[in-house]
Amino acid sequence: MSETTFTATGRRKRASARVRIIPGTGKITVNGKTHEEFFPTEQAQRAVMDPLTTAEKQDSFDVIARVAGGGITGQAGAVSLGIARALQKYDAELRAPLKKNGLLRRDPREKERKKTGQPGARKKFQFSKR
Repeated sequence: MSETTFTATGRRKRASARVRIIPGTGKITVNGKTHEEFFPTEQAQRAVMDPLTTAEKQDSFDVIARVAGGGITGQAGAVSLGIARALQKYDAELRAPLKKNGLLRRDPREKERKKTGQPGARKKFQFSKR
């Protein structure tokens, strides 16, 4: 791995992404596909672009991401966090704008476990008095 490649890991919910940024033209590849192909929703595509837009580096880096687990939203969040962390490694001065927009914070929300004697995490079986 050369000095011009910056790697980072991003996670959200059950999704985990390994991200590499390389100086280039602004191509974003996720699991071998373009990010528009991989993420069908505009919201997910915007989430992936957020760190680059905030740092004003959309056309400066090529992004290669490998993502597994979770769903579309979780995967987009994981890739976003990975890109933000890699950009921070590239230039420590980008930390302030990325942090201000909340892009360096890992979303800690996870699925709550199902409890015994209940059909779900919070839902209860119907109560019958008689």
